[in-house]
Amino acid sequence: MAEPRPSPEPREGRSVARVHAALGASGHPDTIRAFPEGTRTAEDAARAVGCAVAEIAKSLVFRQKGAARPVVVVASGADRVDLGRVARAVGAPVERADGRWVREVTGFAIGGAAPVAHLTQPVVLVDSRVMALARVWAAAGSPAHVFETTPERLLALSGGRVADVAEQPG
Repeated sequence: MAEPRPSPEPREGRSVARVHAALGASGHPDTIRAFPEGTRTAEDAARAVGCAVAEIAKSLVFRQKGAARPVVVVASGADRVDLGRVARAVGAPVERADGRWVREVTGFAIGGAAPVAHLTQPVVLVDSRVMALARVWAAAGSPAHVFETTPERLLALSGGRVADVAEQPG
């Protein structure tokens, strides 16, 4: 009987290389880690990293109606995003973006969209609940790569602004 072989390291493509470059250019330590089991969802990422789902800073890409510029919302993995709150924050209606458009304008596939290093500079909103965390893990360009940072550094790296865009219990 053959011994099981370890899973191969996920391949680092151009998208992950762009995130490496963005981190390096900002002076951020290279905290990118690869997880062969995948980090496509917040739950997958939290399980792989060994952190709480809330500590996953998920980047969701939306399309502003009538505009080509993407809107990236960075939210806690434990929260859902309220599109009405996003629209109020950007001053225009927004809609969910399809995978092909996300890849074309950001250079990232859904499930691996990083909060930095987009092909088209997005409007970035970082939910205020993310800012209350001590550290977060964000996608690093593929559904198998994440990087560790603080909310403050994430805000600076992304060029974003803080907004209340998570759904409110109620």
